[in-house]
Amino acid sequence: MFRQTLLASASIFFLGGVFPAVAQIASQSAPETVTVTAQMLEQARAGIQTQLGASTYTITAQDIKNLPGGDNSQLNSVILQMPGVAQDSFGQLHIRGEHNALQYRIDGIILPEGISVFGQTLDPRLAQSVQLITGALPAEYGLDTGGIVDIKTKSGLFDSGGHLSMYGGSHNTLEPSIDYGGSIGHFNYFITGDYNTNSLGIESPDRNHTPLHDRTKQWHGFALAQDILDENSSVTAILGTSNDMFEIPNQSGLQPTGIAGIVGLGPLDPSGSGNFLLQANGITQFPSEQVDQRQREITHYGAISYLRSQGPVDFTLSVFGRYSSLFFTPTPGVADILFNGIAQTAYKRDEAYGTQDEGAWHKDNHTVRFGVIYEADDILSDATSLVLPTASGGLGNPNPNPLCTDPMQTCQTSDVPLNIVDNGSKHAWTLSLYAQDEWKLFENFTVNYGVRYDQYRAFSSGNQLSPRANAVWTPWDGTVIHAGFARYYTPPPIELVSNKDISLFNNTTSAPAVALDDTPIAEKADYYDIGVSQQVTDALKVAIDSYMKHSSDLIDEGQFGAPVILTPFNYARGRQMGVEFTGDYLIGDFTAYLNAALAHAAGQELITSQFNFSPAALAYAATNYIHLDHDQYVSASAGVTYKWMNTIFSANTIIGSGLREDATAPDGTVIPNGGHVPPYGVVNLGVSHDFSDLGMGGWEGRLDVINIFDVNYQIRSGTGVGVFAPQYGQHRGFFAGLTRAF
Repeated sequence: MFRQTLLASASIFFLGGVFPAVAQIASQSAPETVTVTAQMLEQARAGIQTQLGASTYTITAQDIKNLPGGDNSQLNSVILQMPGVAQDSFGQLHIRGEHNALQYRIDGIILPEGISVFGQTLDPRLAQSVQLITGALPAEYGLDTGGIVDIKTKSGLFDSGGHLSMYGGSHNTLEPSIDYGGSIGHFNYFITGDYNTNSLGIESPDRNHTPLHDRTKQWHGFALAQDILDENSSVTAILGTSNDMFEIPNQSGLQPTGIAGIVGLGPLDPSGSGNFLLQANGITQFPSEQVDQRQREITHYGAISYLRSQGPVDFTLSVFGRYSSLFFTPTPGVADILFNGIAQTAYKRDEAYGTQDEGAWHKDNHTVRFGVIYEADDILSDATSLVLPTASGGLGNPNPNPLCTDPMQTCQTSDVPLNIVDNGSKHAWTLSLYAQDEWKLFENFTVNYGVRYDQYRAFSSGNQLSPRANAVWTPWDGTVIHAGFARYYTPPPIELVSNKDISLFNNTTSAPAVALDDTPIAEKADYYDIGVSQQVTDALKVAIDSYMKHSSDLIDEGQFGAPVILTPFNYARGRQMGVEFTGDYLIGDFTAYLNAALAHAAGQELITSQFNFSPAALAYAATNYIHLDHDQYVSASAGVTYKWMNTIFSANTIIGSGLREDATAPDGTVIPNGGHVPPYGVVNLGVSHDFSDLGMGGWEGRLDVINIFDVNYQIRSGTGVGVFAPQYGQHRGFFAGLTRAF
């Protein structure tokens, strides 16, 4: 199913003399000439961006279609079937121990990072193939280097016609979709759109099959248009949009329990927490079933790219843009204050735009590549918070709480909420330059060496010159050995950083225990990678890859409040290491794959955004390496597909040893991220059938069972650094779909 590529420069052999072939077919029909030209230009585009020395895993459109769920799967579930990938809540993915650090590209064009957390902006229906590129990356890949997800889009020139589909089933799922592609002379296009609604928009916070208050409605659209200008050049435009609305699911049967360390105006919590209940506008109790938090995420993106291939030189000139916004609304009234000490309305927006200009010069045994990428971001962050006033207790308290007599206690002094407005904006930018040389020293030995310069200016600023080097050796047929080194420079996610003034919350129920808020800064890392792949037989290919990363100012992210907005922070030091195994087997109509990874990721000393952490967590991490909250020792995936006549049977699985949670030492010390949630394994089944054998050409049906053994597994326990709430994986679900080709 998946094919790992360690030497990704084979297409360059084809570039130098491709265009004479166009002249040779001049006597053929115009559509065929356009098709051949388009294929050659695609080869030229692929040759501009090398993956030599990196680990590249590819899944095709047919592979996606064969998965349980098929084209109706979300992109994150497709990527989960690749090596070294661990799942998290809100659809997040962790590759090789990175928190996010994913860079998404469409046909090689970078999509600026958005604010969305659990919205799935990119639909697998638009993909002709999806590549995951990891390891010691060549110089053209920078900034977000945890993994490059490059999607090659479908084209109306090669994928003409369309599909109308209806899919649905468990969790009140309903998902109609449509796609269509075609060409007119030298112009081709492809469009796709879908609507998805279900009652499992976000992972369940408890073990209920159908979480309370978890409806989602999502609209997605994508369009590609390409004009083949002549035998040497083309211009391509892409447009995409996503509008996702979520209810934040509730746990049932809960009441406010007060906040530790604050003596409220209300009585002691009857559940025995030892806390006094907060009181707001005379209210101390509120059933959790009636909590009504909502979040809306909107993303629009677009790019225009000009490609030219003339003799030994290929280059692309691209401009891109992305609008991303997130709007969180709390429960009307005082419910959120009673539960969390704060009710916050949050709005974040990022308008990003830039240019990506790259080229390649092919000369004898050398291919010199170069590029410049510039991105600007206009960021807006508005937050309006309702909190309750507090003051130290006992003598000197100007508005004493009769329940609070200890001068060391913090006491609620009024039940009338205060309104705190904390708004801000920022213009930020990043600039990247790179140059590298791919040198074929011998027939079976190639090196790629280069350098990259990155600079950014936002809430913090900095720059770095980063050397890169990779080597690929093919000692004999079927064996490929690679090794690489990369110096990485990763600014904090600009769209998630804000200039929050924590002093505004002094003497309130949302006052931080630590009055320190250093701004997140860029991560600097040295990355080493070595691996080997072996074609054992014509049907079986296996590979093993190992990596080690040492970093300073390691970037991590966490959710520290009810709005599902991640906040970046830094560890002073970090280390990540691991090993991955992949295997692919293909014979006739049967395919199978297996991916397994061992990983370790840890950091020491929290040095930015400190107000989000407890004094105990800061003190422990200052002198001890702790597991990153997304560190998972074992991650594995596997799948099989068998085609029997007009029917395709498939099964896949994901296995994880569990993400991190806090642990308690025998002496009572709480160890941040010291434990992990229980291991789990989930199996999915799918079957699809082409009804042409029944005289119904163009009709296809499918049945899918997700989590067939109904494994009740936990993704998050609600404890750990930057973990706000518990989440559980999806229970068993039955789904069916019908597709009509036209």
